[in-house]
Amino acid sequence: MTTLVIGASGFLGSHVVRRLVESDDDVRVLVRATSDTRAIDDLDVDRVVGELTDADTVRTAMTGCDAVFYCAVDTRAWLTDPTPLYRTNVDALRAVLDVAVDAELRSFVFTSTAATIGSAGPRAARRVATEADDFDWVDTAPDYVRTRVAAENLVLEYSSKHGLPAVAMCVSNTYGAGDWQPTPHGAFVAGAALGKLPFTVRGCRAESVGIDDAAEALILAADRGRPGERYIVSESFIDLGDIIATAAAAAGRRAPRLVLHRPVLYLCGAVGSLLAKVTGTPRQLTISSVRLMHYMPPMDHGKATRELGWRPTPVSEAVAFGARFWVERVAQRRAARPDGPS
Repeated sequence: MTTLVIGASGFLGSHVVRRLVESDDDVRVLVRATSDTRAIDDLDVDRVVGELTDADTVRTAMTGCDAVFYCAVDTRAWLTDPTPLYRTNVDALRAVLDVAVDAELRSFVFTSTAATIGSAGPRAARRVATEADDFDWVDTAPDYVRTRVAAENLVLEYSSKHGLPAVAMCVSNTYGAGDWQPTPHGAFVAGAALGKLPFTVRGCRAESVGIDDAAEALILAADRGRPGERYIVSESFIDLGDIIATAAAAAGRRAPRLVLHRPVLYLCGAVGSLLAKVTGTPRQLTISSVRLMHYMPPMDHGKATRELGWRPTPVSEAVAFGARFWVERVAQRRAARPDGPS
């Protein structure tokens, strides 16, 4: 049988594809005509090109498949107009699920986010959160998070009401090589590795995981996950300043000396939010994006260990890999220039 990966050109999706190919699986990918596929261009996979909202295209992609990994997501949390987020993260997903319920799949592994996990009580007395903690901060959540919660709920609804053998993987911030875009949190790794980050950050801790470990969790879930369940995919609760320091050290650089603490970040975020509102142009640094850097509680990935057999490695190793990826990428670009080294 064939395995289908939807969202295969993205950071996590491409790593899922790579691990499946390395395991000699027959892999098919569904990508858009405009997708940047350089992360999987060296792999021997069957490609289907089209939109997720096109039922015929999705049906063609799923034909003959027994497992589907859904990794498609719009992560642009800074957009001033959330319409594209809902269109991709909810509407497109629903279109795929409508096809999947009739596809006789063995498993449907959905990439959710750790942001759908509840806050585990008042901040002053916050405990370690688990999958049993339902999302409870809708009043302060940005539209991006709301779309992700709606998407996860949709998948679990299709599992309970339509019998879709789906699991929801609540993946935290991912780090590692191959973050081509990069992701918003990966941008700190790239900046630190290339000496382009003028400051470090303290007081913003978030759950994080290596990209290869996250991909492994999804693959394990296809075989061992219980339909209708969600699993936290995260290795540790780590300060962004430690991420930056690890990336700089891996690249042979000193970490930035200027330290921005959380109150200063909120001030910068407030300025960004105001400018976005006045100009109508999205800004990546807003109050919402700063809140996402630290709002979620520490989490327990014990369920994934017990039920899936998942044992992640320290995220610091993945951060170092990500830093070296950016150093090597810049070196390759320089070597390819006409006036570069021969």
